[in-house]
Amino acid sequence: MSVDVGNTPGAPERADGTGRFLLDPYQDWAEGEGVPIHDDFGHDLLTLETGPWTRYDAHGCFAHTHGRGDFMSNYVLEVKPTRQTRPVKHLYEAFFYVLAGHGSTTVWLPDGSARTFEWGPKALFAVPLNCRYQIMNGSGVESARLSCTTDAPLLLNLFHSVEFVFESDATFADRLGGPERFEGDGEHSVYNEGSAKVQNVWETNFVHDLTSFKLYSFEGRGKGSQNVNFVLADGTMHSHVSQMPVGRYKKAHRHAAGTHVHAVDGEGFTLLWYEGDSEFRRFPWRHGFLYSPPFWMFHQHFNTGPTPARYVACSLGSRKYPFLALRRKSAEGSGAVSVTQGGRQVEYEDQDPRVHRMFLEALRESGVESRMGDSFDEAAIMALPAESLAGVIRTPATSGPAV
Repeated sequence: MSVDVGNTPGAPERADGTGRFLLDPYQDWAEGEGVPIHDDFGHDLLTLETGPWTRYDAHGCFAHTHGRGDFMSNYVLEVKPTRQTRPVKHLYEAFFYVLAGHGSTTVWLPDGSARTFEWGPKALFAVPLNCRYQIMNGSGVESARLSCTTDAPLLLNLFHSVEFVFESDATFADRLGGPERFEGDGEHSVYNEGSAKVQNVWETNFVHDLTSFKLYSFEGRGKGSQNVNFVLADGTMHSHVSQMPVGRYKKAHRHAAGTHVHAVDGEGFTLLWYEGDSEFRRFPWRHGFLYSPPFWMFHQHFNTGPTPARYVACSLGSRKYPFLALRRKSAEGSGAVSVTQGGRQVEYEDQDPRVHRMFLEALRESGVESRMGDSFDEAAIMALPAESLAGVIRTPATSGPAV
C-alpha cells in the first residue's frame, strides 16, 4: 500500500507499514527529486556523480554529510556548457559557492525587474528569499559546478509541503538590498556594546572572489588568523571566511551541527574527534572538499602548504539574526573562549601532544617551515619517541556551563 504523505511526492512507506509516524519530509523530498544522494562524513564536490535534475533542468546531486544536523543540507548543481537552469524560487535560504566554471545569475525581484551578475570560481552569492532566479553557464566548453548550502530541511520539515516551499507568492522586499548588493558592494560593521562584540561583518548579496576578499585579524583563534563574517541577502544563515597563515594552524573548537565547511585554497588537513576518543579522524584540505563536524565534535584546521589557506563556512544563525542561542554566544565572542573557562576552544597549551607532532611531520613532507615555535618546544616534541605520545586524546575538562 502506498501512502501519500502530505504534499511530499514519492514518500516511502515507513517501517511500521502505515507511513503515519516518524516522517522526514525533507528526506522524502530529496529522494523524490531523482538525483544521486551522497551521504558521508565529507565529500570532494568536484568529483561527485550528478544526474539530470528536472526541477532545475540541469544536473545535480545531494551532498549530505553526517554532521549536517536538523536544519541544514547541501546539494551540487552542474550546468553543462552553454546551458542554463530553469527559473526556480523557494522559501528556504541558499548560499551558492562556485566550485568551477564561469557564468551569471539573473534574479527577478518582486516588482518584475531583474538583476544579473557574473561570477567565476570561488565566488559566493545568495539569492534573496523567494526571488525567482536562473543560473547560466557562460562557457561553451566547460561545465559550471556550484555548491549550494541551504536550510531546506528546516522549511520542508516545518511545513511538510513541497508546494508551499516552492510555489509560495510571498515577497520579502526588505531582504533585497539595493542594486549595488548584486554587484559586490556592501557594508562593513563592527558592533561593540556591553558583552556583545560582533566584529567585521560584511553585508551584501555577492562576493566576487573569496581568495582575495579583505579579511581582518582574529587572533583569538590562533596567531595570524584572519576572518570576515557575511550577512548575505539579509538572511538568517551565516557564513564566514577564515585564513590561516603559512606554517601555522587554528585552535581546536566545537559547536552545534550543521556548519558546512568548504576548503577554498591552500593545502593541509583537518582533525576531528569527540572528547574521550583515542584516535583522530583526519581529512585532507583542498579546494572542492566539504565536510560538516557533527554536534560537539572537536575539529582543528592545519595549513601545511607554502601559501595561506582559506575556507568558507556556512551554518544557521547569522550575525544579524543569530536564530540559535549558541550562535548568539558565538557572535558575542564565546567561540574563542577556552573550554577550561566554559567555552568551546582548546588552547595550544592544553591540546593533545600528538597534534603538534603530526603537524610538524606533515610540514617536513611538504618542505614548509613551522612558525609555531613561539608556542611549542618543537625540537623536544620531535625528539620524543612516537609511542610516548600515544593514548586517549587529552581534552581539558570544561569549567562552568558550555557556551
